[in-house]
Amino acid sequence: MPSKEDLKRLAFQAIDDRADEIVGLAQAILKNPEPGFRETKTSHLVSSKFAELSIPFRAGMAMTGVRGELTGGAAGPTLAILGELDSLIVSEHPHADAATGAAHACGHHCQIGMLYGAALGLMQSGVLPELSGRLVFMAVPAEEYIEIEYRDSLRREGKIEFLGGKPELIKLGEFDDVNLAMMLHTTSTPAEKQLCLSGTNNGTVAKKIQFIGRGAHAGGTPHLGINALNAATLALTAIHFNRETFQDADTVRVHPIITKGGEAVSAVPADVRMETFVRGRTNEAIMDANMKVDRALKAGAMAVGANVKIQTIPGYMPLNQNQAMADIFEANSVDLVGKENVGHVAHRTGSTDMGDVSQLMPVIHPYVGGASGLGHGADYVIEDYKLAVITAAKALTATAVDLLGDGAANAGNIIAGHRPEMTKDEYLKFMRQLASEETFESN
Repeated sequence: MPSKEDLKRLAFQAIDDRADEIVGLAQAILKNPEPGFRETKTSHLVSSKFAELSIPFRAGMAMTGVRGELTGGAAGPTLAILGELDSLIVSEHPHADAATGAAHACGHHCQIGMLYGAALGLMQSGVLPELSGRLVFMAVPAEEYIEIEYRDSLRREGKIEFLGGKPELIKLGEFDDVNLAMMLHTTSTPAEKQLCLSGTNNGTVAKKIQFIGRGAHAGGTPHLGINALNAATLALTAIHFNRETFQDADTVRVHPIITKGGEAVSAVPADVRMETFVRGRTNEAIMDANMKVDRALKAGAMAVGANVKIQTIPGYMPLNQNQAMADIFEANSVDLVGKENVGHVAHRTGSTDMGDVSQLMPVIHPYVGGASGLGHGADYVIEDYKLAVITAAKALTATAVDLLGDGAANAGNIIAGHRPEMTKDEYLKFMRQLASEETFESN
């Protein structure tokens, strides 16, 4: 019987033998960026690659998701390896789509490359038969929480319920038969080194806001109008005045923008739109900050006699990672890049819908280097594809071997010792209770 180290060497050799193809897939996606729930070309490319490998797959889940599956030589748990299909909208990015402004300014194209590389390595003869359980390779849509107006229109049309890909796939039952899940994300932060273990992440809710005033001639009869922009400006100030009430340990982040400030400079603004996220380390912190934001929005409206419509949209849950899985990943990281090149981060104040999956099962969401620039910025590019895709694929592959090898003893122990935060039903109930629409009338 081959050892786990023997299996890893076989898988690594398969990845190295087709490294150019694996990197080529990531770079092809880079050249064809598509934002969430629109990733039709990317989804088709993933499907075609699964077909080439004769990996049984299904496509079209949550509009564009793709799920492939491999079965080991013996019964056991199911491990999902995830990659994200979508891009951002960053029109100034050097690889942005000229027509849409879409760009991979967060490295998701590398995730699909490493997902494909891991599949190549793990399906090799001599590796897969020695694993116990199943491997699910899931290319998921819409992780970046952008284009809220568009996604909300999809929701209203009944095409989706949740505005993020993984929450939608959870609802659809695509995680029902999954016991553990993992993925890797690129990073450009030098302190995080080549491979990085990460801890928790903030969760978030999204808000769409409309202040409704009354139009009037801004020069001739402004006294007859109700200035919705003034209401919004007061609301922004009121939100800022609440910041001293946020506990440091809760890492609350509220970052509103005005998406529509009025119709014309000669008219008192009667229709002003805002969007914001409300983020925090825990659900309790998010709900507390969300209440304060709502209060501030209503105060801005009341001050000038405007009305305000407040729509609260479920976002992403806080991310909690399984320490036992992280320990296995770290050991493999040390083997791949050396202990001195493995970083650690305790908490991140950004959000990911991998947090939603973490409420239901053991997960890890570590990071891999190779990028430069600011995440979500026009200068965020991959400098080292060998690290960001090939080494990443090997790290995922080796961790999968450790989890499902030797009768899946490690995976079994992790599952047995894990207490999920929520059941699927509890999760869906919580998310649906978050969704609300309210009109506050002050006149």
